[in-house]
Amino acid sequence: MKQFHKLSVIAVSLFAAVQAYSATQSVEVLQPQVEYQQLVNQRQVIDDLLAQAVEIQKSPARVSDAGFTAKLPSNMERIADILLTAHKLEPYRIDFVLGAANAYIYNGNVDRAIELYKQALEVAPDDVKNNMYLASWYRYKGDDKESGNYLKHLEKIAPEKAATLKQVFATIDKVTKLPIVDKSETKLTAQDAIITLGYALNPDGSMNEILIQRLQKTLELAKQNPEALIIVTGGVPKNNQTEANLMKKWLIEQGIDAKKIFADNYARSTVENALYSRYALAHHKIKHAILISSGSHVRRGQTLFELATRDSGPQGITFEAVAALDKPLAELQKVSAKDLLGIYRDSLIVVGLPMFNSGVLRD
Repeated sequence: MKQFHKLSVIAVSLFAAVQAYSATQSVEVLQPQVEYQQLVNQRQVIDDLLAQAVEIQKSPARVSDAGFTAKLPSNMERIADILLTAHKLEPYRIDFVLGAANAYIYNGNVDRAIELYKQALEVAPDDVKNNMYLASWYRYKGDDKESGNYLKHLEKIAPEKAATLKQVFATIDKVTKLPIVDKSETKLTAQDAIITLGYALNPDGSMNEILIQRLQKTLELAKQNPEALIIVTGGVPKNNQTEANLMKKWLIEQGIDAKKIFADNYARSTVENALYSRYALAHHKIKHAILISSGSHVRRGQTLFELATRDSGPQGITFEAVAALDKPLAELQKVSAKDLLGIYRDSLIVVGLPMFNSGVLRD
């Protein structure tokens, strides 16, 4: 009992001493280096900027020109300006700079895009995606020396990505050297497929004449090869219709067995045509496929399908392209700069380099 009393006296004495010391000392409270409200306001501004970019990206959702599907250039310029404004608020967010650069790619202004890629590289010189962009777009411009410099750096920092990029370049080179044809002598079996790419519907939900031309070419080949699987792909809705549904319905009305038609109603772009359809090809163990699209678009489609199926299979699948002629056949033999830009841009997306990757702003 006495021991407990002594401990109590000691505790009370210590408490009194601490209280007395505290009364004579001022307690310093650490202040945050940046006002919390300032951080909240800055974050809100960036969120609002990104929301504006998303709205611009959505309107219009899709604009097509002879098989070339993209956002309006004026919209892309506005998105680039917004992302660069956001970057001024957050200087280390190089995803904003890369997004702005890619918006310029959509516009065909590759020189301005390269300036921005190199600006981002000053912050993160070993950024893998940025080095892939620079290697690709210098190659597109025909500057193999500069392209090779970035490719060599990639081999040091990310050899697997360098190998992927070499595959992209080899595939582009191969496909762009192939002649455009509007017929095929290949005899297809049940292990082969005909793939028809969609095209934006009219505002009232009816099929555009370009899409009907593609279907007419599909019908021609389907009658020559009745055992082949038919894949129709396109999922941008207009007036509660999708391209693939209307394509399938049209082919059935022309006498094609519905059981032979697989409709992908989700793809919103040529990239997604390839990414989504590849699993139908893998499931049915397709060995060879004929790709049908407009003459000015079919090279891009073949390139993307070849790249996409390298990851998913089926292993050893081969592709050929047949054009629904939207231009004279002789005129289509030369690859335009616009077509080549679309091939490079979409090929990079297929192998995992998004155009936009900033929060809510996505491809």
